Amino acid sequence: MLNNYFRLFDASRTDKRAMQDLLSLFTPDAEIVLNGSSRTGFEGFMKAFYEYNQDIKHMWDAWVLQPDGSYQTNWAVCGQAADGTVYARTGIDIARVNEAGQIVYLENVQADENAFSKYKNE
Repeated sequence: MLNNYFRLFDASRTDKRAMQDLLSLFTPDAEIVLNGSSRTGFEGFMKAFYEYNQDIKHMWDAWVLQPDGSYQTNWAVCGQAADGTVYARTGIDIARVNEAGQIVYLENVQADENAFSKYKNE
């Protein structure tokens, strides 16, 4: 299920079904943490993300169960911003899922601590 998160994220820009499937992986009140800034709900983040980005492609390691019950993976991403510039980033994701298998918590920790600065106040 967590591997589907990355696959659907990448496809969701152009595929409405992929976006619906992506959003269904999360509870409506999921906590999303981006470099220490917390927000509730994943849909709002996705809308803001595609306002600032034209395209994206993720690569990731296997998700590993942690002693606290969360899952963690290393990832790398390349993308193209809305202004046409390209970028590459690396980091880790930490996820917690409920009994139904939906994501209730997703923390994105990027190697560049300012990577998500434009999303913090949205």
